[in-house]
Amino acid sequence: MRNLLRWETALVFLLIVVALTGQVSTDGSFLSGGNLFYLGLDIGEIALIALPLTLVIVAGEIDLSVASVLGLSSALIGWLWNAGWSLETILPTVIVVGAVCGAVNGLLVTRLGLPSLAVTIGTLALYRGLALVVLGDTAVADFPASYTSFGTTPLPGTDIPYPIVLAAILAVLFGVALHASSFGRSVFAIGANEEGARFSGIRVKRIKLSLFVLAGAVAAIAGIVYTFRFSSARADNGVGLELAVVAAVLLGGVSIFGGKGSLFGVLAGVLLLGGLRNLLILQDTSTEVLTIVTGLLLLVSVLAPSVTRRVGSLRKAAP
Repeated sequence: MRNLLRWETALVFLLIVVALTGQVSTDGSFLSGGNLFYLGLDIGEIALIALPLTLVIVAGEIDLSVASVLGLSSALIGWLWNAGWSLETILPTVIVVGAVCGAVNGLLVTRLGLPSLAVTIGTLALYRGLALVVLGDTAVADFPASYTSFGTTPLPGTDIPYPIVLAAILAVLFGVALHASSFGRSVFAIGANEEGARFSGIRVKRIKLSLFVLAGAVAAIAGIVYTFRFSSARADNGVGLELAVVAAVLLGGVSIFGGKGSLFGVLAGVLLLGGLRNLLILQDTSTEVLTIVTGLLLLVSVLAPSVTRRVGSLRKAAP
């Protein structure tokens, strides 16, 4: 826990450094209300998907199919809209489909005993392929302004976009579930020692299945947000987004091996990743460089905890 607090403190310090650097290098525009609004829009879907993925990774599993679920949800919105369905019916249907996608992942992992990495790499391709089958390479963009404004306008009187408000509400709920409930203690116990958790009476398979279902449902919600933000339903929406989400979660101090992490650290990781990407965009940096930076942050987030543990072990072993 002490190492985790140190990591979170370092993240907050890095956030301050990025903010000050951005403010200086952009002549004060980085922390302007307009830029912070667009920064919030840019990290909205990442923040949403990162919340349930945090619980999945703390439990010792991973879900790489979340961005494909987002794309499938977007494709379904477009297809059902063209079929004459109302958005009031489409949206809950899409969330249920996302939950079913998560349930498929969870059942393959918990009932067949397959590794979640292999399973979700497979469903990453499967769900993206289904999205292409559903909508093809077309785009649907004639959605009502009352819905698309959700992703393009701020909360009245502020520069806070609605998706960030939604992410904040869900963050409170997930934070309470993970850090202030018996369910959260069970998730940590499973990630730390699955066999021990099972012998202590924790329903390991049921909890893991519920986490995958949550990840699928929230990824579908992110797909709705993404579709309305760009006013376009496409099968390729969110391609590659899973890299940024996993990078943010691991950068937030969640152990890739499970059993350690906090939602506060993940939110700080999301802000740090989003701030760096936003700063690079303001500097007219190419998309390729943004991808490289995301990949480097992912490597750092995996290597740094291992190095920290090794240094700590050496200090304890020293006379």
